[in-house]
Amino acid sequence: MSATEDSAAIDAALQGFRDMMQADGYVLGWEAAGPDTIVVKVEATEGACADCLVPEPVMQAIMSSALESTSVTVDRVILPASH
Repeated sequence: MSATEDSAAIDAALQGFRDMMQADGYVLGWEAAGPDTIVVKVEATEGACADCLVPEPVMQAIMSSALESTSVTVDRVILPASH
């Protein structure tokens, strides 16, 4: 199954992190990078907690773990430029 076809499962797998990051002023989204890979994007909103994000390698590991129940893997994670 492709990332596009599995979008509901991906959204469900990331929902807990999306809610947690929203509380700290971030928006978590994703887009297909290939047939079975996605790019996870984290964007800061006004007033986002600059100290609340973990480094990119840690975020990639967290997202990869969260997506184990889906048919996709994380190609990369894009964090806000200031981080």
